[in-house]
Amino acid sequence: MSEKDQEKNIAETESNEEVLAEEQQEEAEHKSRRKNEKRWYIVHTYSGYENKVKSNLEKRIEYMNMSDKIFRVEVPQKTVTQIKNGKKHEKDEKIFPGYVLVEMIMDEDSWYVVRHTAGVTKFVGSAKKPIPAKESEIKKIIHRSTSQVQKIELDVKAGDKIRIVSGPFADFVGDITEVYPDKAKLRVNVSVFGRETPVELEYKQIQKI
Repeated sequence: MSEKDQEKNIAETESNEEVLAEEQQEEAEHKSRRKNEKRWYIVHTYSGYENKVKSNLEKRIEYMNMSDKIFRVEVPQKTVTQIKNGKKHEKDEKIFPGYVLVEMIMDEDSWYVVRHTAGVTKFVGSAKKPIPAKESEIKKIIHRSTSQVQKIELDVKAGDKIRIVSGPFADFVGDITEVYPDKAKLRVNVSVFGRETPVELEYKQIQKI
């Protein structure tokens, strides 16, 4: 091999090494950015302790000065309207019972603060490597909790006797034959001119007797 060819090979090798070094540096910087990026994580809690965990964790964040690493704690809920004896009662219902959402930068310190909060059992993922949730999934969950159309529950079942309070059959009394909770409707048999007539009604149109 000529001296010229040797110099060419050395130059190509040095060039390749420089490119490889740049790629490795970019990858390391990317990993560093990802490591210091805030993400949403899902925490598993004891059943019924979701709001307590949220409260406990928010206190720990303040007490342990972790607001620069743990940003938001959410318990996704929706409003449910129950109708009992013709009266409306509203209550908050968990969308994902037993889970709390935490937006945070994951490192040993932030992991420790969240994991050792009273009521927390684990992160979703492996014991030492929690898996961040997809941003698109979190947006859907939070959207559901903020724009959820109220669901109406009624303490009635097939066989119960009810009074119709609105619509063309108002003041009629009938017996429930079927209930459709997903549609907030039910089917009732009412006596019209001595004949049993099936009528489909909305929950808000009836009152339990």
